[in-house]
Amino acid sequence: MIDIASQLKAIHRQVEQQLPADGSGERVSVLLRRGYDAPIDDVWDAVTQPDRIKRWLMPISGELRVGGSFQLEGNAGGEILTCEPPRLLKVTFGAPTSIVEVRLTPDGDGDTVLELEHTVPIEIAQSGAGALYVGPGWDGALLGLGLFLRGEAVGDPVAAANSPEAQEFSKQSVHAWAEVVKDSGTATAEQLAGATEVSLAQFAPDLTTPPHQQNGD
Repeated sequence: MIDIASQLKAIHRQVEQQLPADGSGERVSVLLRRGYDAPIDDVWDAVTQPDRIKRWLMPISGELRVGGSFQLEGNAGGEILTCEPPRLLKVTFGAPTSIVEVRLTPDGDGDTVLELEHTVPIEIAQSGAGALYVGPGWDGALLGLGLFLRGEAVGDPVAAANSPEAQEFSKQSVHAWAEVVKDSGTATAEQLAGATEVSLAQFAPDLTTPPHQQNGD
């Protein structure tokens, strides 16, 4: 059993609208931070080695080197932009302007802090509410990584992500991200409500009642 409340609390979430100094245009940043009770080299290995990635996330293929490309099975692919072991990995994710950066920092005696930042142009995200389309998925990935590093991840992680327990985690994750977006002031109430509905249907489909059924239609 997953302690859903403690697993959700273990993740720091942040949403910002940024205007980069290079003039590349406004972007929405989704930031997650979580600590792991594992040394930095072990965490780095777990997030970069295909044989380990498939055990907590999903199978991955491609030329896994700087300048090469990758493809997550049944999910997004992209290009590897930067790889500086054991601290920095930067890739495109699903589109050339969608950037994911993973940063690792040693913490105390043998622990590691992982930061994952996913940024996309405002034209794609529309507003900070766009965080709800990716944030809960990254929450689930950081949960899976934590279980794996503790030796608790078993079986097919993709199937596990669709279990009732995992969907309950995702449902609560969606609401956690909605609160972060609300507090950030980066979306209107209408944008947030719409994104929350879509996100719940995406990440917790078996726990979501369509609006027409809510009205008894």
